[in-house]
Amino acid sequence: MGVVIFSDVHADSVAIGSLASCIRSPQFHQEFGPVDVLVNLGDLIHRGDRPRETLEMIHTLSHEYRLVSVLGNHDHAFMNGILVSGSDPASTYRHEQIRGSPLLSIFDHMPMEWSDRGMLFVHGGPLDLGNQTLRLKCWQRLSHESGDSFAGYNYTASMAFEALAARGFIHMCCGHQHQNICCRKTPKGIVRKPIEYFPPDTKRGEPVIERSAVPLDLPTLLRVGGCHGDEPEFAYTDFSTFSFIRINARDW
Repeated sequence: MGVVIFSDVHADSVAIGSLASCIRSPQFHQEFGPVDVLVNLGDLIHRGDRPRETLEMIHTLSHEYRLVSVLGNHDHAFMNGILVSGSDPASTYRHEQIRGSPLLSIFDHMPMEWSDRGMLFVHGGPLDLGNQTLRLKCWQRLSHESGDSFAGYNYTASMAFEALAARGFIHMCCGHQHQNICCRKTPKGIVRKPIEYFPPDTKRGEPVIERSAVPLDLPTLLRVGGCHGDEPEFAYTDFSTFSFIRINARDW
């Protein structure tokens, strides 16, 4: 099964539109394989100024592919009237314009996690810490040190691996912090694997799809960068290999 994973679109309809064009292309299918499921790791809205167009694009994609979504902290904040930083006046205005829109029904009963084939998909982290807002799974943050912070509860890689093992999971895929990371649990301890992008062999004139592949032969934490801006990032997995992907939005 082929799964495309994206996170932190933040109301950037151009970026998610570029992702859609990329995964529909024969070039993508030849390089990676079939796309059976799309997994949205949260934060579809806030910060950007095209929330309506973004949600319309997600609605369209849900008719083309099986779409699984988990709640992000910005989604949670918007739906619950919680103030959070990062949105300028234009973004705030555009988001207020969609209050009450049927497009927001995507967030109705949206879970904070989803799992398949030993992999946990979540926006922030895997810890069960109660119902305090900043300790919810959609607000948790992977860090070098553990503890509460004003942006969400910080957990370490070792805490994540322990929590995953206790629940019978091997791998975790998250978003939230807009930066790719890969931590692997080896017999000698937890190591961070550098993510180095390599373009595939392409014909002249074809858009470049950069990838960094990780074999899923060890317990692994995989954090996907943000699908926004000029170089949106996302990922693809068939549950034997996990590929971080980066494209140029203008190419698609």
